Formats: sequence, C-alpha cells, structure tokens
Amino acid sequence: MQHQSAPLEVKNLTKIFKGKKPFSAVRDLSFDLRAGEILGLLGPNGAGKSTTIQMLLGTLTPTSGEVRYSGRLLSKERSAILQTVGYVSGYSQMPWNLTVRENLEVQGRLFGLSRIEREKRMNVLMKVFEIVDLKDKLAKSLSAGQSTRAMLARAFMGTPQVVLLDEPTASLDPDIAVQVRSFVMQQSREHRVSLLYTSHNMTEVAEICDRVIFLQKGSIAAIDTPEELARKAALSKVRLRARIELHAELCAALAPFGEADSADGWVSVALDHHLIPRALHSVYTRGVDFEDLEVEKPTLEDFFLKLSSSTKEAP
Repeated sequence: MQHQSAPLEVKNLTKIFKGKKPFSAVRDLSFDLRAGEILGLLGPNGAGKSTTIQMLLGTLTPTSGEVRYSGRLLSKERSAILQTVGYVSGYSQMPWNLTVRENLEVQGRLFGLSRIEREKRMNVLMKVFEIVDLKDKLAKSLSAGQSTRAMLARAFMGTPQVVLLDEPTASLDPDIAVQVRSFVMQQSREHRVSLLYTSHNMTEVAEICDRVIFLQKGSIAAIDTPEELARKAALSKVRLRARIELHAELCAALAPFGEADSADGWVSVALDHHLIPRALHSVYTRGVDFEDLEVEKPTLEDFFLKLSSSTKEAP
C-alpha cells in the first residue's frame, strides 16, 4: 500500500538571523498537519510563530530543514504549491487599489476557477463573511475588521488543501469571530481542508483545534490535544456545598483523592480530572447529602501561563 503524504510536513526547520549576535528564531522544528485537521500554533511573543509561518509560505528562506506540501518540496515547487494554499493574517493587507470584488476575482483566477465558478464562490463567501455591501469598496478604505473578513474570503476562494491562519479573528467583533470559527470548522470537517491556526485567544484555540503545538524560544515545548495539555498544567477542582455539620464527613470521603479543605460552606479538593467520578462515588457511598456541586477544569490558558512562567524562571 502506497504511503500518502500529509498535506503539510515540516522537518528540522531552522532559522538563524545573522548579525553581530546571531539569533535562532526557530530551532529544529518538525511536525505534520493531517488531512482535515485544525492544528494550533501557540506561544508567547517571540516564540517563533510568525517566522515559522513565513517559512511555510516561502517568503522567508530557512537556514536548514524542509517544508513539503503533499510530498512536494516548497523550495522546488513554490509557485505550483501556493495555488493550493490559502493564507490569512490579521495584520497583513490586500492590494490597496483593488476593490474587494477585484481581489476575490484575482484570487479565483490564481486558483484556476472558471468565470461561473468564481461568481458562485464569491457570492457564497461574501455572504458568509458579511462583505456583500463592501464588494465595490477599495481595499485601502476598509477598516481592520472589514479587511480581515475580505482576506478570509480571498483565502478560501478556490479549493485550498491547506490554509494558514495567523490571528484571523484578532480585529473582529465577537459575532463575526463566531462565524469565522464556525466556517473554519466546517471547511475542516466537510471539505477536509487542513488548517494551521495561530491565536492569542486560548478559549478559541481550545474550541476549534484538534491538536496544539506550543513553541518556546523557537522549539516545540509541547504538542497534544487541548484537553490533555490543560490537564498537564493543573488539577481540576471539585467543590461541594453542604451543611457545616457534614463537612468533616465530606472531607473524609474526598481524602483518598487529595487534601480536602472546608471554607465558606464549601468543601473543595484538587484532583486529577479522571478521578472525579470516583471521588463523587465515594461521597455517594457514604450517603453524604450535599446541596450543590461545582467542577472547575484546567484550561489551555493554565498551560500557557505555566509554560511562560517556566521560561521566565529558567536561567
């Protein structure tokens, strides 16, 4: 059986900026982007995210390593490859002297769409991103949010196999950001588009990403699902509210799972998320009657803060 190449493969990618003090922005980076996957690329400022994206587009030449799209080497077939790759950045701009419609028209031609296909695709995307009333406006007259929506439409004009999304919702209103996330997930699930997604919004990343890569000083510090990374960062907390005379018995029931404490009418314990059902079963078998229950799960932001803290503490 023939091995099918991943939509995007990155092997030993390194970028060293030369000067009086050479600086390694990206160090020996290796990962793959699977078909239909949304892969988050996260890290603090200066971690190497933007440098990585620019090397994936071929606008920045790696010092070493290689980038392959569906088995094809970017350094050898860049023009052909980029016809199947979409790119959106919340901080970049479209050609200023073209209207929104003209920008989409040019992109559709680059993707090889016929006139009928371009018209059909434009109409769909302009409705999705709510830019129908902007179609005849010059790109230079758009607000930051309007420009981002137009660039998202442009990135999906053809049938891209891979889309690189760099902070795509950074300048969007919350309601439009929700639409963007919904559209991105639809493209992934229904059309098997593979997406690399950077964002500073941890809640957003946890919602839409299948896996997450955390960069730290240009290297991969961790790669896993959002749920598993969150669990590695902190324990879950279970809080039970009960009459004060039952607190001692509640603490005894929870003791095998962690050190329980009592305060303000609540008994709480920090424990591994997988142990929550067993802890509650222990309370149930003791027949302790509690009035309310709260479960606080760790988040991807907890992992981000833990990683950032370890960076600052490192010598």
